[in-house]
Amino acid sequence: MKDSTKLDTIQFNKAEIEYRKAIEKKPDDPKWNFNLADALYKQRKFEESAEKFKDIADRTSDKLDKSRALYNRGNSLLMNNKLDESIDAYKQSLRSNPEDLESKYNLLYAMNRKKKQQEQQKKQDKDKKDKDKNKDKDKDKEKNKDQNKDQKKDQDKKQDQQKQNQNQNQQQQQSKISKQDAEQMLQALENREKKTQEKVKKIEALKAKSKNMDKNW
Repeated sequence: MKDSTKLDTIQFNKAEIEYRKAIEKKPDDPKWNFNLADALYKQRKFEESAEKFKDIADRTSDKLDKSRALYNRGNSLLMNNKLDESIDAYKQSLRSNPEDLESKYNLLYAMNRKKKQQEQQKKQDKDKKDKDKNKDKDKDKEKNKDQNKDQKKDQDKKQDQQKQNQNQNQQQQQSKISKQDAEQMLQALENREKKTQEKVKKIEALKAKSKNMDKNW
């Protein structure tokens, strides 16, 4: 099966060449200029066809021909996704021929397409805005998480400090108790020494008494 699209393209390309040759002989011929613009359009050369249809509309004084050229210019611009320019072309076409139903239909179609694009753009902008908001929320969460980490570090520091203080207090208490024990031990030793000295004194007193008794005999 042959590709008819390819065949049509070749056919319109050949037609374009022939129309250009004809225009070289008759540059102002409206029929050859229109056919050339049409051949360009059918080859999907929308930029060139739009310019050619504009040139035709500018040159003609006939309202119907002007309207027809502007209508085709609008189609070329529409196919090239230039919606604002195509809407303007259809409006100009209707100024020359207000009864042209095709221009009215295509104008409404282009305007509706533009509206959908604007709605889609708004949705995309909203989605982007929501996405940015979510990013900001995530950043805030991370920030809060970091703050919580810092607070936990501070709490851990305080707890460590409290433990150190408690340990120091315990050590001080232990050292105080040890001092009291030492004083008690010293006191006990002194008491023992005192008792020992008292015993020695008693023994010496008994010895002295026994010596005196020996002398009297």
